[in-house]
Amino acid sequence: MDKKLDFHKPSFEEAAKLSTIYALRDNKTCDSTVLDTYIWKDLYNTRIYMEDEAAIILMKDEKGYFAAMPYCREEELPKYFELLKSYFKNELNSPLRIDLADEDALKALGLCDNPEFAIEEEFDLKDYLYDADELRSLAGKKYQKKRNLINKFMKEYEGRWEYKTLCCCDEYFLEEFMKTWIEKRLAEGVESKETLLLEKDGIIEILRNCDKVTYRIGGIFIDDNLEAFTIGSYNSREQMAVISIEKGNSEIPGIYQVINQQFLLNSYEDAKVVNREDDMGIEGLRQAKESYNPIGYARKYRVCEKAA
Repeated sequence: MDKKLDFHKPSFEEAAKLSTIYALRDNKTCDSTVLDTYIWKDLYNTRIYMEDEAAIILMKDEKGYFAAMPYCREEELPKYFELLKSYFKNELNSPLRIDLADEDALKALGLCDNPEFAIEEEFDLKDYLYDADELRSLAGKKYQKKRNLINKFMKEYEGRWEYKTLCCCDEYFLEEFMKTWIEKRLAEGVESKETLLLEKDGIIEILRNCDKVTYRIGGIFIDDNLEAFTIGSYNSREQMAVISIEKGNSEIPGIYQVINQQFLLNSYEDAKVVNREDDMGIEGLRQAKESYNPIGYARKYRVCEKAA
């Protein structure tokens, strides 16, 4: 493998091409859309190598460099996996590490039976999958509590609330919401200031590039103030809506149930499956995601090349 991998910071001008590459093989994880790539590109110092029908994503955290599973056709996975392995060895002087590898890729590469690699499931990072029709209708006894919260919200804020599809002209509302959100999260001590600020910057940046990145943003306004918003994208190959961001004013009962349902009704009425990403190992978030009755999980794995 003599090909040189030249990585660069992903630009919004190549987002459309990258999106088509991501869709070249089955992948039910949230990493099957490009939205997360752009939101978190500064936090993980993301770099990208692209060809006409392949892409390799390189990132870095406190432990060092790691990569995503190569994006390409399934039959091309062995080729680009070897390229990536060679790059880590010859350019980074490090064993290969891949985070968030999907099950289909592991099977296609036969990695579970390969003694050269250690495979570890990342339990806290599995994506929750739901039946889209169920989340739109919330029918049946198992969703009674959700419907009660929505009905209470509708009654209390009748004539005062509105769902809107947001665009770049709504930057002010998102800036103001995120300012308040960050202040609350810092007071709770849940996340670092750096992570919160980079997330805010990533959200605002994709909003400003709404003509280049395909996504939807929906918001709930009460008395003309933004009180909840969510951002999603669509994996047409899997007919799957991927919800990357969902934030709401937790002091308003029912706000999360309302934005969850309204977003799917207004933005992804044709989706068959909904991916609401992972719970990050946070117990409260896990309980919230389980309460929506997932139909399955998109499990992810860490792939580490063993030292020679």
